[in-house]
Amino acid sequence: MAKKKPKPSSNTIALNKKARHDYHLQEKLEAGLALQGWEVKSLRMGKGQITDCYVLMKDGEAWLLGGHITPLDTASTHFATDPTRTRKLLLHKRELAKLQAATQRDGLTCICTALYWKKHLVKAEICIAKAG
Repeated sequence: MAKKKPKPSSNTIALNKKARHDYHLQEKLEAGLALQGWEVKSLRMGKGQITDCYVLMKDGEAWLLGGHITPLDTASTHFATDPTRTRKLLLHKRELAKLQAATQRDGLTCICTALYWKKHLVKAEICIAKAG
């Protein structure tokens, strides 16, 4: 019989611990991320950072700004990589409308608090927050 691979103890890729101190978190949403192949490989190696990460609403879509994914030397040798590129968040229309309405109100913003694995997909936990 073949041996099974041991499962990792945690699905968390990166946390934004600073967000809990700087903001009053109100509502949480789960969003998918549109990533390139080298970014997924880097995240599997634990090379992601979302310390100063926030969500920007533009043209009816949500974009993740400020996230840093360090490229691997072996995975990204044949093309230019941008570790801080803007990444699209994958949300339903109702969720996008909720985020749009929340960010239009006074003092509310949208930030990313965590990146984690859900089965084989990378998910982002985004929160509607008030600066405090």
